[in-house]
Amino acid sequence: MNKIQAKVLIVDDDQGLRRALRDRFEFWGCEVTTANDGREALAAASNCAFDLVLLDLAMPGMDGFEVLASLKKEGHPSDVVVLSAHGSVDKVVQALQDGADDFLTKPADFGLLEQVVRKAVERRRMRRSLDALNERAGTRVLAAAPAMKEVLATAARVAVADTTVIIHGESGSGKQVIAEYIHGCSGRAEGPFVYVNCVAISNELIESTLFGHERGAFTGAQTRKQGRLEAAAGGTAFLDEIGDISPDLQTKLLHFLESGEFERVGGNRTLKIDCRILAATNRDLAAEVAAGRFREDLYYRLNVISLRVPPLRERPEDVELLGQSFLTRFATELKRGTLSLAPRTVEIMRGYAWPGNVRQLKNAMERMVVLAVNDTLTPDLLPPEVLANQDVSVGGSLDADLIGDLSYRDALTEFKRRLIGRVLVECGGNQTKAADRLGLQRSYLNRMIKDLDLRTS
Repeated sequence: MNKIQAKVLIVDDDQGLRRALRDRFEFWGCEVTTANDGREALAAASNCAFDLVLLDLAMPGMDGFEVLASLKKEGHPSDVVVLSAHGSVDKVVQALQDGADDFLTKPADFGLLEQVVRKAVERRRMRRSLDALNERAGTRVLAAAPAMKEVLATAARVAVADTTVIIHGESGSGKQVIAEYIHGCSGRAEGPFVYVNCVAISNELIESTLFGHERGAFTGAQTRKQGRLEAAAGGTAFLDEIGDISPDLQTKLLHFLESGEFERVGGNRTLKIDCRILAATNRDLAAEVAAGRFREDLYYRLNVISLRVPPLRERPEDVELLGQSFLTRFATELKRGTLSLAPRTVEIMRGYAWPGNVRQLKNAMERMVVLAVNDTLTPDLLPPEVLANQDVSVGGSLDADLIGDLSYRDALTEFKRRLIGRVLVECGGNQTKAADRLGLQRSYLNRMIKDLDLRTS
């Protein structure tokens, strides 16, 4: 018999039936959790992504319909099969309309139940495959620079193995994008990609975040919680800023990398899962090892394959490509139509060092779209730090980009509109502050805003 590899939640207030169903599902190869009422079911669903929920309708307190509504409202991806003694046509129709995937009546026919469960699990597997294909289509990385193309070529080669990869690079350079690219090109693409920012979580919580915890493990641990590594089973876990984890956690992570085994915080049961680890850091881990802040054996275990994502200043060929991509995205989101970068804007962007890398470029493009009045984005819309050493006055690009198309009067009006509009945005719409910045009387600025038909909110 082919095993049904699925996580199942059985919700029924009949203890005997719960036990019988649990035995049968475990015989089929499922990992089973049980709940005797609706509230216990929702608590379990909040801590684990179940493949299937087998749900009774008639329960004291919160009935099955309420549980079903809550599961769907909170976005739980589980398939739901209703198993109820109350199998009237009205009940069946209501359950299916509320989001149930199938409906069976009691007493349970285990043969029919097995068919329904196998069909539900296969249906979920196909949905995950489709989602993974869509995700893979979205992992295309824009690159024109030879250095970045080489990184992508190496990433594609290592993706086919389950080898651990550590990705080095400055903050904002695109390490997560490369990790997603490796996952999308790998045989695990149909599985989950789980991101963990190790530096954004306190030392007290990072172990629980990675490995999960048992109920009562610490103050506030009211229920068992699945860890992020457990959630990545069958897929990839990406541990960002790995160089910042504590020595104790380094030891536990090393054990997991070597054996695939771990224990939840506060637990004594050894669990084993299969997930690939990708890690990233902006630290020099070799120097951290030499300074005694990072375990040498963990460093070598992580550093099977090492990739370095070059900073944006080392790949100026990518600046225009990425900038235009962000421009198109934000223009679509803000319903601005088709926008383009003026040649001088591109020239300045390519010559800037971008210390914040791709993240800084993305923010700059969003700012330009927000402030833009015309469809061609001129240099004066760039952030001040980008223009610091450039010979570009506020609105100075009008000469190059507008004079040929506009009369003197229209060009002057356009200059006023852009200047005042930009200052208003920078002052959060506060006309008093904007008037001070512009050296104008508050009443005069208000009149100009009306004459130029500018929106202030």
